[in-house]
Amino acid sequence: MHFWTGVLGFSCRFRREEDRFAYLELGDAQVMLEERHQSSWETALLERPFGRGINLQIEVDDVERLHARVTEAGLPLFRDLLRTEYREDDTVHVAYEFLVQDPDGYLLRFVQNPDAT
Repeated sequence: MHFWTGVLGFSCRFRREEDRFAYLELGDAQVMLEERHQSSWETALLERPFGRGINLQIEVDDVERLHARVTEAGLPLFRDLLRTEYREDDTVHVAYEFLVQDPDGYLLRFVQNPDAT
């Protein structure tokens, strides 16, 4: 919870302690976290780092401010803040993004699209 609320700045909309569950928000982004427990939904053997092969894109209003929070907390970045271009058919989209892993190893891609603001 410290990583998500203390470092990244998500707020906790609600928790269910009995399920070890938290529903978090940052702007329009919503993330549900659930710790492992006896009735967890586990589709296969879990071993660290979890979430290999996926990245979760989280759109934010101020990616530079969030990047500063993460670096001030001393967290290692998977990929530093940079400007990227992505092609969708004949359209090129510009994004500013950085990537960091959460404590369980999930790759989080925080992105700000200047065209959307």
